[in-house]
Amino acid sequence: MKPRCLNLLLLFACLITEPLLARQPVDYVDLFVGTSNSRWMLGPYAQVPFGMVQLGPDNQGDVWMGGYEYSIHNVSGFSHLHAWTMGGLTIMPSTGDLVVVNPSPDAPYQGANAGYHSRILKQTETASPGYYSVYLYDASVRAELTATTHCGVHRYTFPECPESRILVDLQFPTEWDYGFSVRDARIEQVSDTELEGYADCQSGPWSGWNEYRLHFVIRFSRPVDRLGGWNEGRIEESLHAIAGKGDIGVYAVFSTRDQEPVTVCTGLSLVSVGQARLNMETELAPLDYDFDRTAAAARECWNELLGRVEIEGGRETDRVKFYTNLYRAYAGKQTWSDVDGSYIDAGEHLRKVESGAMYGGDAFWNTYWNLNGLWSLLSPRIVDNWVTTQLEMFRWTGWTCKGPTGLEYSGIMEGSHETALMVAACQKGIRKDKEAVYEAVHKNVTVPGAAHPGGGSAGNPLLDIYERYGYMPREYGVVSKTLDYAFDDWCVAQMAKAVGDRKEARRLEARSKNYRNVFHPDLKYVVQRDTAGRWDPSFDRFSNAGFIEGNSWQYSWYVPHDMAGLVELVGREEFNRRLEEGFEKSRKHRFAAHVFDRTMGQTAEFYINHGNEVNMCTPYLFNYSGKPWLAQRWAREILDGFYGATPFHGWEGDEDEGQLGAWYVMSAMGLFEMDGGCSVDPKVELGSPLFDKITIHLDPDYYPGRTFTIEARNNSPENVYVQRATLNGKRLEEPRIPFAEIVRGGTLVLEMGPAPAPDCYRRNASGD
Repeated sequence: MKPRCLNLLLLFACLITEPLLARQPVDYVDLFVGTSNSRWMLGPYAQVPFGMVQLGPDNQGDVWMGGYEYSIHNVSGFSHLHAWTMGGLTIMPSTGDLVVVNPSPDAPYQGANAGYHSRILKQTETASPGYYSVYLYDASVRAELTATTHCGVHRYTFPECPESRILVDLQFPTEWDYGFSVRDARIEQVSDTELEGYADCQSGPWSGWNEYRLHFVIRFSRPVDRLGGWNEGRIEESLHAIAGKGDIGVYAVFSTRDQEPVTVCTGLSLVSVGQARLNMETELAPLDYDFDRTAAAARECWNELLGRVEIEGGRETDRVKFYTNLYRAYAGKQTWSDVDGSYIDAGEHLRKVESGAMYGGDAFWNTYWNLNGLWSLLSPRIVDNWVTTQLEMFRWTGWTCKGPTGLEYSGIMEGSHETALMVAACQKGIRKDKEAVYEAVHKNVTVPGAAHPGGGSAGNPLLDIYERYGYMPREYGVVSKTLDYAFDDWCVAQMAKAVGDRKEARRLEARSKNYRNVFHPDLKYVVQRDTAGRWDPSFDRFSNAGFIEGNSWQYSWYVPHDMAGLVELVGREEFNRRLEEGFEKSRKHRFAAHVFDRTMGQTAEFYINHGNEVNMCTPYLFNYSGKPWLAQRWAREILDGFYGATPFHGWEGDEDEGQLGAWYVMSAMGLFEMDGGCSVDPKVELGSPLFDKITIHLDPDYYPGRTFTIEARNNSPENVYVQRATLNGKRLEEPRIPFAEIVRGGTLVLEMGPAPAPDCYRRNASGD
């Protein structure tokens, strides 16, 4: 063949195969990023978005994070629930001697004395959205996992063995050093291939508010030869059912041929065994209880969600970081209602939501800076369901909830910042029931919080004290409560405007200025005061005394609802000087706390702590102080330096159920919401996009536009500064755009360059 013909043939072959080889969004997700020194709910688990089931490997014992640690080369079991303060139902295959205890899962394997955990061949460990697999060295078993919302599917490929086992353990270590205890449990064999049962669980002493009953159905792909069990170390070799409390479980025995797979399907529910079976039949029967079909469905579910944002240009590592962080933003929260809407409320009553779903997770503490905005832009239905969850809780158990793990009232964290999500949902047109939302959130700022009859606490505690003094005196609580409560006041004031309650809007908006009452008039920092109005005589701007997970330097930027007022209070020149100093001095720490103080970020002279919630707004503060080019510079530097793409450097801080991931995604698109989208006309801050072109596919069920495109022309790692900005061909006059303009569809064009452009907007952020 002539060389020219050969070249043409090769070119044609490339053209027809390139689409087949093109990577999809799901292919860029690396589930191992950040899994060393991470949180219980963020391992390489097999799950779908907001799945109740987060099925994956645990390998840590009694440590505060629990769950999975990348650097440990063993697996103690594959558990189904990885929710904050909640765990349940671990399954583990085994061969060899019978061992039913697992006292030290993170210790080297030493036979029966070390428990039933197994060393793994690390090079065999693989994971992708909806799938996990590893070879268990000591058991000689290949383990594969996948999941639906309420169900798990395991596939264990055994060696030839006359007595292969699959253990089902109901009590094991989880998060926060002590896990949970099983107060009552029962497992029963109901056919030669099925088990069913429940476990009454009590979270550890710190989170004693959380009591739940986990019901389950377990279905094997082949008949069980024999069922054994144990309770508190007492083994029964052959049984039909077992009941008890504490350390309790069963093991199914099979005789296996070499490379014989056994598939285990599980259905879970917090309502009843019947509901667990309904969940299984609804989600797995259409997939024929088949592992590969279930894994493919999970992958497609993730790919559809991740594909709502298309990115062009940028470095390969940035693409991995982008889609991995986008994945994390949907992997930390759970669905607690069943397929038919049934759920158990905080008063332990059976309820049924007519439409939507009931969600749960850790606190909404400052999610208005990252998760809320991302969800509202890419997945408004999820925001819709969150509001449904809150209104259902308000209707039946009296309050909205700041962190409804298992649909209980944890009382974690400060403020009632679910309020911001609910208000923004109305302001953005996602919800139309403004009066119902207003009634629910208004209670949060008018009725003092209290212990809840169902356990835990609800609302804003000591609200009457806050209102009486105009701040939270140090005799009663931390001064940072003043800042949290002031923001809640402002959010509800905006909702009052939306429903026409003008008098209450004026009252609450005035009360939202209470933050000024804790700014020292000379120091211009937030400082504790006592009931007599005296300032803290031992004030140290880097001390955490009087603050939750932060210090005064960090909290003194925390006024998301009145940035113009904060700039005026501190003084623009001092505002910028202080903020610039903080960024420069924080660079050596990658804007995060040291590993031994990774959450609090309150070591001596600790400035920017991007690794925890109260500091995530800091780059975009420059949009309000007349220097938007510094917002562009520092947002880019955090994207590059703080975030990594390895198991050991994913996030240098508290990746709190997707908080840090969502910040990355929004900022990589050049977007940020300062006030959580709660204003009457919500606006989105502009930064410096990481990619040349970003296309957001809008949900037609909620928004009129089809796509919103962000073009960063002449973009590069060096060209981080906006030179000129236009929205749908019109020159922008400030570094922000209305949310309504985004969801109407259109194009934002940012001309990028290597040097700051102070006139990048005709009228800069300060109005000069």
